[in-house]
Amino acid sequence: MLPKGRRRQSVRAEYRATRGVEASPEAAVPVLDLEVAEAGLRSFTADAAAAGLRLDAYLAQAIPDISRARVQLLIEAGQVRLDGAPAKAKHKLRGGEAIEIEGEPHPEPLHATPEDIPLDILYEDKYLAVVNKPAGMMVHAGAGSTGDSRNRGTLVNALLHHMAQLAQNLSAVGGELRPGIVHRLDKQTSGAIVVAKDDATHRKLGEMFSTRRIAKTYLALVHGAVAKDVTVDLPIARDLVRRTRMTTRRADSGARSAVSHIHVLERLSTPYGAFTLVEVRIETGRTHQIRVHMQSLGHPVVGDTLYGAPRLLTLAAAPKALKQKNPRPTEQRSTGPDGDPEKAVGLDRNFLHAAHLEFAHPQTAKLLTVDAPLPPELDQFLRWLRT
Repeated sequence: MLPKGRRRQSVRAEYRATRGVEASPEAAVPVLDLEVAEAGLRSFTADAAAAGLRLDAYLAQAIPDISRARVQLLIEAGQVRLDGAPAKAKHKLRGGEAIEIEGEPHPEPLHATPEDIPLDILYEDKYLAVVNKPAGMMVHAGAGSTGDSRNRGTLVNALLHHMAQLAQNLSAVGGELRPGIVHRLDKQTSGAIVVAKDDATHRKLGEMFSTRRIAKTYLALVHGAVAKDVTVDLPIARDLVRRTRMTTRRADSGARSAVSHIHVLERLSTPYGAFTLVEVRIETGRTHQIRVHMQSLGHPVVGDTLYGAPRLLTLAAAPKALKQKNPRPTEQRSTGPDGDPEKAVGLDRNFLHAAHLEFAHPQTAKLLTVDAPLPPELDQFLRWLRT
């Protein structure tokens, strides 16, 4: 851990770098536009900018459509050669090496299994269901995951058990790993998600999502005072340096259009800083869309440390003028929502909730309006900030 006096400085530097104010040396690695030979072989020469990088890190940056996990699968399977010899992921490049990649990564297949996990069903009929997913639950296991725990505790596991109890099925369009799943929510995002019980309903719902005929509205608490309602129309792509993040700062062909309509519901001035409760209606459903768009405005979602939000809220972080303007009794000033008078407060999840879905039923054409109430932990946190 850094010395106490340098922690804030280092975090600020990292945050500026992620927003593109400062360029990282790794960002100079050029993206490759590779042609695949008939035998499925991709051959190229490592760029000079790769000098000093691990082989897996370089390939993940230079080939945006392959994640670092998939690159490592290729290397472990002997499908990557360096100067004609089998490569190792940790090999440090010097630049100029001949690299060959044969074929595609082949992760071990996963098969979802039922688990008796309680579900909050908001709506259900013989064609589809709308579930209120809790934060912390993954929608389905990742294809690149490893270990026995990779396919446990997901929404799919819970759905399979629920459907077995009803003697019903989930659609097979998404494959054995993602039965019934039409769209997704981030692991730390709660709220309404639609699942399909048959293939015909799944395909119709998929078409409705792609043609923007399903209204999706979220509630988010963000840092700072959002000045006014705004529409963010910024394409989103994977960050080439930090692969777990998405970014609005790539202008290449890998960026996909994304539109978010942000409506201010409430502004809060507190001794812990300024916050804004917003309602966000999204036209598209890109990975991390709301989180990335809010960060692009300089208003990261509370609890979202991946996109620049502080891990903890403290009185020291609040502007002096705000503390003087809104003094609180000593016994309340440093008391968090759990009643602890000394502990800095924070969320172990993002303050982002899929609150509302509205669409015409794909089979009956009846208008469906489904609301997911704000989870207790978010409602309690918001009430505490208002006091």
